[in-house]
Amino acid sequence: MQRLSVEEFREASKLPLVVVLDDVRSMYNVGSVFRTSDAFRVEAVYLCGITSTPPSTEIHKTALGAEDSVSWQYFPSALEAVESLKAEGYEVLSIEQAHGSTMLQDFTPLSDKKYAVVFGNEVKGVRQEVVDASDGCLEIPQFGTKHSMNVSVTAGIVIWHYLSHLSKIMSPEYEMRSR
Repeated sequence: MQRLSVEEFREASKLPLVVVLDDVRSMYNVGSVFRTSDAFRVEAVYLCGITSTPPSTEIHKTALGAEDSVSWQYFPSALEAVESLKAEGYEVLSIEQAHGSTMLQDFTPLSDKKYAVVFGNEVKGVRQEVVDASDGCLEIPQFGTKHSMNVSVTAGIVIWHYLSHLSKIMSPEYEMRSR
């Protein structure tokens, strides 16, 4: 299947995107985000607050080893992660239903910018202080009776959207291996 080894993954060009998890309580959701981040070669995952960190049997159950390939850092709070990312020149976008949010389909990443996306707690969402510190909010339109989706599903949608737009203009170093 021409898959990268963990060593090759670590050396490969990455999608210029950092995923931030703000108090995500389910280790299975954390593992799923790691697995999706591996699939799309995300730069890093930042685990914040009560979000569990590897090594963990529960994270491994859904990550299937992606916690070993994807770079990650722990921050005591998502606000600290956001401040650190902004100091490094990232545009930080919270994934949240908020006044003035941009619908995901209307967001087109720019090739000359680095981005970070913040995903919140399964019940409470992204903390308001983190939303306030972000450069903006992205929202996935929803048409059913529920007002939210599972955080790992949301991460998959947002990361795919980012990759699908950016891959059209990315450099050849970010080579996607086909089956």
